[in-house]
Amino acid sequence: MQAIKRILVVIDPSQTEHLALTRGKLIAGVIEAELHLLVCENRQDYTSLLEALSTELRNEGLSVSHTQCWHNSMTDTVVQVQRREGCGLVIKQHLPDSALKKALLTPDDWKLLRYCPAPVLMVKSGDSWMNGKVLAAVDLGNHDDQHHVLHDTIVSHAVDIAEMINGEVHLTSAHPAPMLSAANPVYQLREDIAQQYTEEAAKYVNQYGLDPSQLHIDEGPADSLIPRMAKQLGASVTVIGTVARKGISGALIGNTAEVVLDQLHSDVLVLKPEDMLTHLENLLEK
Repeated sequence: MQAIKRILVVIDPSQTEHLALTRGKLIAGVIEAELHLLVCENRQDYTSLLEALSTELRNEGLSVSHTQCWHNSMTDTVVQVQRREGCGLVIKQHLPDSALKKALLTPDDWKLLRYCPAPVLMVKSGDSWMNGKVLAAVDLGNHDDQHHVLHDTIVSHAVDIAEMINGEVHLTSAHPAPMLSAANPVYQLREDIAQQYTEEAAKYVNQYGLDPSQLHIDEGPADSLIPRMAKQLGASVTVIGTVARKGISGALIGNTAEVVLDQLHSDVLVLKPEDMLTHLENLLEK
C-alpha cells in the first residue's frame, strides 16, 4: 500500500457525510499520497462543493485536486479518471441497492469492482478504523499461481492497514464439507481438511508472526463465513480478492466479493491479481 501515490475519492453530493473522504484522508496522511476528488455528475455543477472540500484538505496539509465529469456511466467515469490521474486506489462509499433493483440491474458498485483496474475500497461505515481489526479473507484451497500471488497481496495489504491503524490482522478461509466419495482421502474427514488448510496458512502465520487466535478456518461457503467472522471480530475492514473467470470475454469478478459486499458491516477492500489488471488495461485500450 505504501507504493500508492495518488488516491481517487468518489464524492457523492447527495450525502451530507462524506465517509469515503474520511477514509481517504486517513490513508493519504499515513502513506503521504495525493488525493483526487471526483463527482460523477453532468446535471448540476458541484464545483463549489469540490473547491470547499479541497480547501479544507489543503488546510490540513494534504495535497489535493478535483474533477467533475461524466462518461456514459458511473463506472466508466471512475475508471477513466482513475487511469488519467494515475490513481493506485479508488475509494467510494457503498450504498446498497434494493433486492428488486439488484434482480433487474447489475449494481453500479458491482460493475466498479469488476472493471476498475485498481484496488477499490468500498466504505460502509463511519466508525473509526483506529485500533481496530483487519480481516484478510483468502481461499487456501486454491493452489494455482494466480491465487498464491493474490493471497500474498491480500495478506500484505491487510498487514499494512493493521500497522497503519495500530490494529490487529486476522486471517480467515472457508473449507469444503467432507465428501465420502472424494478421491483424495484428506477431503473425507473434517479434521483432515481443517488441518490441511491450517498448514497452508502456516506461511502467513510464520511470515507475519500471527497468533493461533488470529487464524480462523471453518467449514462452509466463503460468502457465509466471511461476514460471520467479520461480525464476530468486529472488523473495521475486510480485505478480499477476486480472480477473473476463464472463458468469458472481459473480466468478471468472483461471486463472493459481490455477495459479501452488502452482507458485511465493515468496509471492504477488493484486490485483483496483476494478470487480471493487465487484462483490464488491455480491454480499456480497445
